[in-house]
Amino acid sequence: MEAAAFDAGVQQPEGEENLIEAAKQIVKALGSGKNLTDDARKILADLGTQLSTINIISEDKDSDIGELEAQLDAIQEKIANWEADQSMIWDSGPDEAGEYMNATLEAQRLIERLENFCPGGGAGDDAGRRDLLRRAHDVLQMAMARLEQEFTHLLVQNQLPFERDNVASFRSSEDDGLDFNSFVSTGDDLEDPSNRDSSVSRSWEELTIDMVHPDAIPDLRDIAELMFVSGYGHECTQAYITVRRDALDECLFILEMEKLSIEDVLKLEWGSLNSKIKKWIRALKQFVRVYLASESFLSEQIFGQLEQSSWSVCFIEASKGSMLQLLNFGEAISIGPHKPEKLFPILDMYETVSGMIPDLDSLYASGAGSCVRIDCHELQRRLGDSVRAAFLEFENAIATSTSTIAFAGGGIHHLTRYVMNYLNTLTDYQESLNYLLKDHDRQNAVVMSPDLAPSTRQEDDARGEPAADDYATMALHFRSVTSILECNLDDKSRLYRDPSLQHVFMMNNVHYMAQKVKNSAALRHVFKDEWIRKRNWKFQQHAMSYERATWSSVLSLLKDEGNSHPGSVPKAQLRDRLKNFYVAFEDVYRTQTSWIIPDAQLREDLRISTSLKVIQAYRMFIGRHTNNIGDRHVRYSADDLQNYLLDLYEGSQKSLHNPHRR
Repeated sequence: MEAAAFDAGVQQPEGEENLIEAAKQIVKALGSGKNLTDDARKILADLGTQLSTINIISEDKDSDIGELEAQLDAIQEKIANWEADQSMIWDSGPDEAGEYMNATLEAQRLIERLENFCPGGGAGDDAGRRDLLRRAHDVLQMAMARLEQEFTHLLVQNQLPFERDNVASFRSSEDDGLDFNSFVSTGDDLEDPSNRDSSVSRSWEELTIDMVHPDAIPDLRDIAELMFVSGYGHECTQAYITVRRDALDECLFILEMEKLSIEDVLKLEWGSLNSKIKKWIRALKQFVRVYLASESFLSEQIFGQLEQSSWSVCFIEASKGSMLQLLNFGEAISIGPHKPEKLFPILDMYETVSGMIPDLDSLYASGAGSCVRIDCHELQRRLGDSVRAAFLEFENAIATSTSTIAFAGGGIHHLTRYVMNYLNTLTDYQESLNYLLKDHDRQNAVVMSPDLAPSTRQEDDARGEPAADDYATMALHFRSVTSILECNLDDKSRLYRDPSLQHVFMMNNVHYMAQKVKNSAALRHVFKDEWIRKRNWKFQQHAMSYERATWSSVLSLLKDEGNSHPGSVPKAQLRDRLKNFYVAFEDVYRTQTSWIIPDAQLREDLRISTSLKVIQAYRMFIGRHTNNIGDRHVRYSADDLQNYLLDLYEGSQKSLHNPHRR
């Protein structure tokens, strides 16, 4: 009867009439039997599930529309009241914020109900519902615009200030960076690179900080979720990206990273550029490991539960501008002139970028971050090319270094100090440098560096050390450099007119090279003991050549020809020979007190060797011919001569004005 009344009172659409008729048949079938098959039970269960998801629409359409319109009016009034108020909702407290969120959520749900009323369009009352739906969308749009403002306001107001204390460990390292000129001028005061902090700021610790106050995160997450559910996710993410992009730009500003074009960088003087490179290294490490890591975490906190990858897109879009600014500076350095003095800063940049690549590959793993990943890897390649070019320019600079004036006093040439300290410092970059040089023509290095002895591996095995094959390329280049240096020094020694001073100069410089390698564990591992032994032999040969060139002619005046008896040589001849010896000795004294042997041990060894030969020959001569010469012709005692020899090689010229008093 109820079904008949329903049919009589309401004219149903044709599709709905068929549905009702089918339902009647199901009811009738169920009444005729109490047992159901499994298939029938399954079908009825599926039917029940579908019925539970179908909205029951009131047949009293006018009544429902009126109710929905009244509900919309109430929602609109709440939202409009806040539009008239210029204050920020979330600043008024959690109750007001909750009310606004609830009103917005009601508007969103109302739209869902109205969309169910207006599935395909029509006329009459359907047109009225569509007007109501448009009104609801307008109200929601107004609410979304306000939520976007509130979202932006919360991000800005709760942004935590940049803490300069976070830079402390980075800041100190800026002063620890290599000063290229320091080892050109002083050299020997430098520490072994293995004992100092390598490159620039390697001692900092990784930090993760709160970019936004943690108390604001739940509100930001709720607003973002509501905006995404309401179809305004794009507006929400754009607001986030704009605020956070500005915040990260501010980080770079505080890290003292200026926005410079490639042209601006190329115009900088070296002193200014070197300072900016140090700041760049410090900034890149802190920006990537601290701020980008923290920024990624912030994005995930707010957007991580929403649409897939939305949080990573927000992070990438917010940060890539600042990141590319940093990379552009590195690119400018890589295309600049590849002078030897730039090698260490560029090596520091290369190692810094190489160290950051795993972090950046992880942070920018998605497709949207490919531009940052690609640019970072490209910068690493460019810097590597610059390292190779600067090192080869270093080799070339040594080979082409010429002088027209002999180095005063025959001491250690500043080029020798420069080259050996340069190599010593480069050992701090063994892994990177060996990797970057391995593509260089190895045969070229072998031809210029015959000192790479085949016994290298045997030496390692004998000492129980690992073979140096891992650094074979660098060893070839280092030995090539020292060979070039020795050739250059040999050319410079020819500027001295005095052969003795030529040998002193070479002795000083080769000895310095040998000692520099011997006293540096890193250099010794590269060059090997055989190289040191060869240099020791070389400087000893120069020492003996000096003695021959200086003292052979002097001591020949004290040497008796054949086995002649002391009395058989005329007194006048003996006195002339002794006088000529004194003149020659005084000339050597006057000349060679101005010469310098900087190494105290080497100076002492040469004095002892010289003294043994000179004093022994003098004593023998005086002892054999005392009676024939006479005391008044003897100007100096053996002790006097020995004391005078102690004045040699001090770099301060002296003369023997009074032969009997010093």
